[in-house]
Amino acid sequence: MEQIIMYPGEVGKDAVDWKAIQGQHVTAVVRNILVLGSGGREHALAWKLAQGEGAHVFIAPGNAGTAEVGTNVNIKVSDLGGIKKFCLDNEIGLVVVGPEQPLVDGIVDYFKNDEQLQKVRIIGPDRRGAQLEGSKAYAKEFMARNGIPTARCLTVNQANLKDGEAFLRTLQAPYVLKADGLAAGKGVLILENLDEAISELGNMLGGKFGTASATVVIEEFLSGIECSVFVLTDGEHYVLLPEAKDYKRIGDGDKGLNTGGMGAVSPVPFCTPDFLQKVEDRIVKPTLKGLKTENIDYKGFIFLGLMNCGGDPYVIEYNVRMGDPETEAVMTRIEGDFADLLYACADGCLDQVHYAKSPLTAVTVMLVSGGYPEAYQKGKVMTGLNSLKDCVAFHAGTAFNAEGQVVTAGGRVIAVTAQGNSILEAREKAYENVVKIQFEGENHRHDIGLDLLLTPHS
Repeated sequence: MEQIIMYPGEVGKDAVDWKAIQGQHVTAVVRNILVLGSGGREHALAWKLAQGEGAHVFIAPGNAGTAEVGTNVNIKVSDLGGIKKFCLDNEIGLVVVGPEQPLVDGIVDYFKNDEQLQKVRIIGPDRRGAQLEGSKAYAKEFMARNGIPTARCLTVNQANLKDGEAFLRTLQAPYVLKADGLAAGKGVLILENLDEAISELGNMLGGKFGTASATVVIEEFLSGIECSVFVLTDGEHYVLLPEAKDYKRIGDGDKGLNTGGMGAVSPVPFCTPDFLQKVEDRIVKPTLKGLKTENIDYKGFIFLGLMNCGGDPYVIEYNVRMGDPETEAVMTRIEGDFADLLYACADGCLDQVHYAKSPLTAVTVMLVSGGYPEAYQKGKVMTGLNSLKDCVAFHAGTAFNAEGQVVTAGGRVIAVTAQGNSILEAREKAYENVVKIQFEGENHRHDIGLDLLLTPHS
C-alpha cells in the first residue's frame, strides 16, 4: 500500500475525508493549526487541538501555558499582515480565532478576500455575523426579526436620552444597562435604584466605557438562573457543545464588581434534555435560519448567554466565540479529535463527523491578581505549578520573566479545572490544587458550583 503524508494546504487531503484514502497506509497526518489569542480560552483550545492526530498547534501570541502544548508566535491578533505571512510560511491549514475583537474587525473577511489565504480555513463569522456580539442593539434587532425570545428593551443614545429615562420608569428594579459595543465583558450594569440607573445611563452615554457605550441598550431584568450554551455551526449543520455556567462577580455569593469570569461548571444540572430541546427549537434553529436568510456567512461558534426563566430559555446575549472561563471547563468534556470537528465545520460537513461529550463534571476556578477587576500589578512570580495533580491549569494572564520564571501578566491569571463524577467531587479536586498555586496578591472565589449543589435544580 502507498504511504501518504498529508500536509495542510493540500485541498481535500488535510480535512477529515478519510474515505479518499481508504485502503492506503497513512504514515503521518500533519495538520498545522494557528490559534489566535493569549488567554485561558486560547490555552484550552490549543490544549484540546494538540491532542488531535498530527496536530501541530501555534498560538499567537500565546502565554506561558500555551508554550507547553504548542509553539508561541510573537504576533498580535490585530496584525493581519503578520498573520497572513505566518500562515503562508508555515502551511497553516486552519486558523481558530479566540477573542471577539478580530472577528468584529473583519479578520474572516480579510481571509476570504485575499487570494493567497482563501485556501486557509478559518473558524469564525464574517464581519456582519460578528455584529451579533459587536453591537447589542444589532443583536436585539436580529432577535426581534427572527422571533427569538429575549427581554424587552430600548436602544438609547444622546438624541433620545429622555426616552431612555422614561423607559426606565416603566420597569421594575433591578435595571439593566448594556454598552452597545465591546467592553471586555464589563459593559453591563445591573442597578437596584431608579435614580442611580438614570444617572448611570447618562454616565455611560458620556463615555464611561469609551465609545462602546455611545449607545446603550436598556433591558427589562429577567429573573432566573443563567447558563451558557455553545453552538458550533458550519452555516447549515450544527452541534451543541457542552453547556456551562460561569460566575461573573469578583466575590463569594455573587458579590462585588463584574469581572471577565471567576469560574465555571459543566454540565449544568438545570440544563435538562427538555430545556436544551427548547433551546434548540426556539433559539438555535431560528438563529441559524435568520443568518442564512440574511446571507451571513457563519462558520464558527455561537455562544448563547441564556436565562432559564421557570424552565423557558431567553437570550441575554450572543457572543461569536467561545466563552472564558467556560471554555476551560468545556474543552475537558469534548471527546475525540476536536481538530476533526473544526476542519469539518470550516468545510461545511459538520454532520459527517463523530462528536461526543464526556459524562464527567468539570469545575473551573479562576485565580486572579490582587485588586482585579480594578487596578492590579503584574510580574508576580508564581510557584506551585509543578505540584498540581488530577487537574489542568489553563494559563490566562501569564508570561516568562528574564529568569524563565512564570509570572503574572494579567488580571485573570490561571484557571484550574478538575473533573469528577459530580460537582462535589470535581470541586474538591479543583480547590485542592488551587491552594497549591501561590503568588503575591492571589485571589479567587471559594464558592464556584456551590449554588448548583444548594438549589433544587441540582
